[in-house]
Amino acid sequence: MNECNDTFVSTDIEADGRIPGINSMLSLGSVAFTVTKGGYRQLDTFEENLVEYPGAVRNPVTMNWWKRHPEAWRTIRENPKPAEDVMKRYLAWIRKLPGKVAFVGYPASYDFMFVFWYLVRFTGEEPFGHAALCGRTYAAAQLHAKSWVDFSRDMIPEKYRSDKPHDHTPLNDAIQQGEEFAKFYIENTMSAQ
Repeated sequence: MNECNDTFVSTDIEADGRIPGINSMLSLGSVAFTVTKGGYRQLDTFEENLVEYPGAVRNPVTMNWWKRHPEAWRTIRENPKPAEDVMKRYLAWIRKLPGKVAFVGYPASYDFMFVFWYLVRFTGEEPFGHAALCGRTYAAAQLHAKSWVDFSRDMIPEKYRSDKPHDHTPLNDAIQQGEEFAKFYIENTMSAQ
């Protein structure tokens, strides 16, 4: 088999806390790509900043973290749009992608939780189902890491690393982690087929 029929949607979000609904998703970035044994191809991107969720609060621990990243904070707060509008456009964007869509996050547990909650809340739809691929878990497993808990991006060998920045802006981070996931997937999954 030389190709995979799935479209991988590498996604990164930024938020003002840890729990959707109580805290707000502030920015969403996704890159859709396909993989073959010969490489990966970026299909399209989605990026949008969101207005804070009505009645939500900012988590003080998260906001202290944002104080250390003022440039990224400025970027994710530029021209925010109502969450309902953003999520309806995002759903339409996902529906235009070819094949079956697979959510990829790093870590998936955090990003998917917000994206799933916002999609259900504002569109009533679950385009990714209840499943998400975790790039961190996948990399740790492929590298036979001795400890998943201690595994970090710094442990990824150079041949898998993306040259894109990890700057806490969702689209840049989604592209970076998507490229790294694709390299692992091509070498360690597709080559075994």
